[in-house]
Amino acid sequence: MSTSLRIEAARRPRKVELAALLLLFGTTAMGSLVTTWTTPEPLSLWPGIVLSAFCCLALLRRHRHPLPVLGFITVLTMAEGAVGYLITPLLMGPLMVSLYSVSLRADRTTARNASLLAAACIVVTGLFLDPSSHPVLLGVVNPAAWVLLSALLGSYVGVRRFYAADRAEQAARAREEEARHHVVQERMRIARELHDIVAHHLALANAQASTAAHLYRTHPDRAFEMLNSLSTTTADALRELKATVGVLRQDTETDDSLAPAPGLGQLPDLTAAYSAAGLDVRVTISGPPQLLSPGVDLAAFRIIQEALTNVTKHAATGRADVRLSYRPHSLSLTISNETAAGTSRDGATEPSRGFGLMGMRERAQSAGGTLSAGPSPEGFQVSCSLPLQPTS
Repeated sequence: MSTSLRIEAARRPRKVELAALLLLFGTTAMGSLVTTWTTPEPLSLWPGIVLSAFCCLALLRRHRHPLPVLGFITVLTMAEGAVGYLITPLLMGPLMVSLYSVSLRADRTTARNASLLAAACIVVTGLFLDPSSHPVLLGVVNPAAWVLLSALLGSYVGVRRFYAADRAEQAARAREEEARHHVVQERMRIARELHDIVAHHLALANAQASTAAHLYRTHPDRAFEMLNSLSTTTADALRELKATVGVLRQDTETDDSLAPAPGLGQLPDLTAAYSAAGLDVRVTISGPPQLLSPGVDLAAFRIIQEALTNVTKHAATGRADVRLSYRPHSLSLTISNETAAGTSRDGATEPSRGFGLMGMRERAQSAGGTLSAGPSPEGFQVSCSLPLQPTS
């Protein structure tokens, strides 16, 4: 059936059903006429026409009352056989349509019992009610086989529809679960970005304010410079927060106002900011620098940023070492700080088990790498290994 015919059938289902029943009635009437031609004894045509018309009219109620309609059509088909008509597939058209409808809509047990009962009625008609004594193959075996075949076809189509609906439901649930998973992942990503921005700038601002207060009495000129750095730090924090929140408020994705994501290319600016806050950061790079994917580059930068933020907030000394080691297929990061003389290492240099370490591990895992953090012989150390290209 062409697409235009399908659309037309969907728009006018009642008219299509009436046209199909008229065609079925014509086929059944033709079966009655063929029987009158092939029967040696004279046989009137009008009983077959009338019974066929009632069978086709009964099919109009098959959707709401499939079992009563099947019983009514079965009785009329037996009446046709009792009159002397040979029960052929043409004559049994309404019965097979009714059986197909029952097998399609009823449960499996009901459909099986109804088809077996209809086949038994046809067998009884051919064996005991046929006045013309048609051969057993034509009058019994052939019609019973067609009855069971139509029932099997209806059951097959019903099972196909059931499994198709079940697959569609499973696909819908899978799409909902995938969408929910994407939402959760996006919320975690946004939470990591906001945490890194806020923690980094607030730690710098706190360190700069503390240093300025310490230097105010002895070195007021240096305290004034520190306060200038503090204003720059807070301005940068407000700008990054505004950009992040602005992206979240956008209805559509646009790249016009988005700045490039930070990466290791901005590492000198990062260390300079911490140096201005009083943290001595030494950066060591081994191996020829290699091109990183944007995701790996961002993860490496954020891990170093968060590790230095933890040093600023928790370390007992104002010194940190950052080592970058480029290998053929990976980048190793090590951020460590020493323990000041006379201080214990039972937690004085170890950051709290909050969102900082968890965020660093999540960033490393999202890029396909690994991260470990814990006390070292010198103090506290964060070690990370990232692939040069993200894993699929």
